[in-house]
Amino acid sequence: MRASTADGGDAPPLTVRYGNFLFRYRNAVFPAVMLVLFLLFPPRPFLGDWAADRWLDLVGLLICLAGQGFRACVVGLAYIKRGGVDKRIFAARLVQQGMFAASRNPLYLGNLVMLLGVFVIHNNPWAYLAGAAFFLVSYRAIVAAEERYLEGQFGAEYRDYCRRVNRWWPPPGRVAEATAGMSFNWRRLAIKEYGTFVSWIATVLVVLGWQALWAEGWPGAAGAILWFAGGLAAALALAGLVRWLKKSGRLIDPAA
Repeated sequence: MRASTADGGDAPPLTVRYGNFLFRYRNAVFPAVMLVLFLLFPPRPFLGDWAADRWLDLVGLLICLAGQGFRACVVGLAYIKRGGVDKRIFAARLVQQGMFAASRNPLYLGNLVMLLGVFVIHNNPWAYLAGAAFFLVSYRAIVAAEERYLEGQFGAEYRDYCRRVNRWWPPPGRVAEATAGMSFNWRRLAIKEYGTFVSWIATVLVVLGWQALWAEGWPGAAGAILWFAGGLAAALALAGLVRWLKKSGRLIDPAA
């Protein structure tokens, strides 16, 4: 069986196999690809001026925050199990509430927005092209694998869901309609999303440090790198605190 799609097409079996592979190993593959891209294609100053590039860094940071904010809305309103079971795609129920009533893949959409922000901060045209090609194809493959699983698991219910809801972009009016009257679960957001928050913060800080080193050399960039390292340590400490609160039972999701 092939993966059904909202537009009536079929995902090739190779795409589905690639998606299943990435679903299992994406936490290792994606950071490795980012590292390779940033090492192969060093940062370039915006308009040839490192001072002007700080404004582009700010734009990239705002894009990252927009992606994280979008993900926060998704998780805080209606959570979906993201890691599957034993790193394989799994769903006990078809989530259609909250942001999932406006987009079938809102978490992945948020990820793509955050990736765009990171590439804007790094600012190398070749990294833009290679990164866009890799991550767009990769997320499409993961979605194809999930669509195949969900159609097999939920059948007509899932096909009806596909007819009603876009695969990617959520119409603004549909978002307002889908989330009306829902309560926001801050505890669930902290418990489920702290890993993603720290991951993109760490990535941005590493990219900024690499950019400073490329622009000023060593030891000129030492001060900036020290600041970025301090920010990274603070982010990791925050993640450790949330994890400890979660594991100790001091921070729990009352809706779980």
